[in-house]
Amino acid sequence: MIKRFLSPAGREKYSDIRKYVTERVPRLYNQIIGRDLRYFPQAWVRKEHIGSRYDGKQVCIDNITPESVVFSFGIGRDISFDLTMIERFDVDVYAFDPTPISKEWLKKQILPEKFHFFDFGLADYDGFVELYPFWPDDPTAHDFTILNPSKVNERTISCPVHKMATILNMLEHDKIDILKMDIEGSEYAVIDDILASEIEVTQLLVEFHHRFENVGLVATERAIKALNEHGYRIFSIGPDGQEYSFIRV
Repeated sequence: MIKRFLSPAGREKYSDIRKYVTERVPRLYNQIIGRDLRYFPQAWVRKEHIGSRYDGKQVCIDNITPESVVFSFGIGRDISFDLTMIERFDVDVYAFDPTPISKEWLKKQILPEKFHFFDFGLADYDGFVELYPFWPDDPTAHDFTILNPSKVNERTISCPVHKMATILNMLEHDKIDILKMDIEGSEYAVIDDILASEIEVTQLLVEFHHRFENVGLVATERAIKALNEHGYRIFSIGPDGQEYSFIRV
């Protein structure tokens, strides 16, 4: 109703305010009742949402060149982030997913030359990991996690994984400019390993999984504190309080 009486500029501002309130109020409520961490952006950069609403991430767009190294872990059946990064910045994207569903889906896609796929995952060790389906009763679901050991069934899979240092050595890189991780609960151990290994990462785009009872807010708070201590600052937090973007300053 209010929007009808505003100028075009006023309507745009009204829409921006309404969107902000719609997205932020639920998170503020969760913070008040203790269901979300009370973290806010710590750095202000030029950023854009890259990819779909489901798979996309907030990326700092400064200093990205065709030579930038982009790693994307956990692609499932949505490579909108990867394809947009290639189209927008002409970068090579190294994408990783150990699940057979993702591998079979990719075979049916038309992929650009700068998209490089590897069928193994990321962990804090080299070896294999047991992954459990998020939704065991849905044979079409493609999300797997280390966090559901009580959901062991015929869809549980064993997948190869490597440490970040191993992968960098394998691909002959010594740093990562943008690291995207949707690795369904493995991020905590991986972050510890990256920091301990002193691997140079400029941007870290990660989905945390503190919503799981066997994880909790404490695990994410600990990870953020460790990242802060190593020079990483938050420049974006998703409306659900699970998607975080960090930049090393």
